[in-house]
Amino acid sequence: MSNNQSPHVQIAVADPTPLGLMGLAVVTMVASAAKLGIVSNVAWVLPWAIFCGAAAQVVAGVLDYLHKNIFGGTVFCAFGFFWFGVGMSWMIKAGAFGEGLAAGVDPLAIGFAFFAYFLFSVTATIAASSANLFLFVDMVLIDILLLGLALDAWGIGGHAPHMIAAYAEVGISLLSMYGAGAALLNNFYGRVFWPLGKPVNNWKS
Repeated sequence: MSNNQSPHVQIAVADPTPLGLMGLAVVTMVASAAKLGIVSNVAWVLPWAIFCGAAAQVVAGVLDYLHKNIFGGTVFCAFGFFWFGVGMSWMIKAGAFGEGLAAGVDPLAIGFAFFAYFLFSVTATIAASSANLFLFVDMVLIDILLLGLALDAWGIGGHAPHMIAAYAEVGISLLSMYGAGAALLNNFYGRVFWPLGKPVNNWKS
């Protein structure tokens, strides 16, 4: 190798999908318990929103980018930052950053954030339909959750959007935990140990 050539180093990175899906599964399970009134408030939801919903998914997303996985990198990072935003919103509402900010909370504002994420999620759902059945159904449930959250924040539809969002979140949690287990076991054994289903369409091919 001549002096004007730089070495190329290839770093092997394991598939981060199990980590990202596990983080999603845990935070949605805890958050759905709050929405359904099983737990009284969001105080104990916040740590799981920050560490599982946010940090775990951002880490998984960054590693997916290293895998050149544009879908996993974008979706995991996007929803990781979503949970950072939600967690900070809860903290502002609770007065963690002062009474001035807490007094200025307007639920309509976060409704627009939920709706913006809903629009992004629909796009990701189109891509997921060409991946596998698990990912497609999980994204559809995320679409329902985000739309329900937006409508609830805007006060549209009474209590129904809140409950629809809560049960969609339960579905996301259980399905994501299955997906995390499937991704882990399938990679570990080098074969289909738990199936994820065939793509809904063949647009990718």
